[in-house]
Amino acid sequence: MKTNIKHKIFSSETSFLSKDYTLLFFRVLVSISMINTHGMKKLLNFEETIKHIPDPMGVGGEISAVLAIVANIVAPLFVILGLGTRLATIPILSVTLMGFFIVHGNDPWAVRDVPLMYSLAYLLIFFMGAGKYSLDNKFFKTT
Repeated sequence: MKTNIKHKIFSSETSFLSKDYTLLFFRVLVSISMINTHGMKKLLNFEETIKHIPDPMGVGGEISAVLAIVANIVAPLFVILGLGTRLATIPILSVTLMGFFIVHGNDPWAVRDVPLMYSLAYLLIFFMGAGKYSLDNKFFKTT
């Protein structure tokens, strides 16, 4: 029995935990974190968000705030459901990568770390897809 546990821990096989369960947990937890940490703050303090949100595209504070809320709440909800998952990651990646490269481009790494980590997480979801436990799979048989 010890050998089996040791083998599973140090093995490079993907059967330790199903890839599909892993994708489900990963996309749900990352998206809940995005909604809770970034989205709800912007939504609940919308007027404050408009005043302070960066506007690197030059579309105005209100439109930038709405786009950020869509990327931080609506799109992650689609990722949680696994519905249009790859498409839903695009607005999220647009905001996180813009945060990393443009908004925080000259900031120290400690500040740039958050948009980088979210970008890497959603890039993984973009490339891997939602997996078996998703509405994408149910409706479109993507796996």
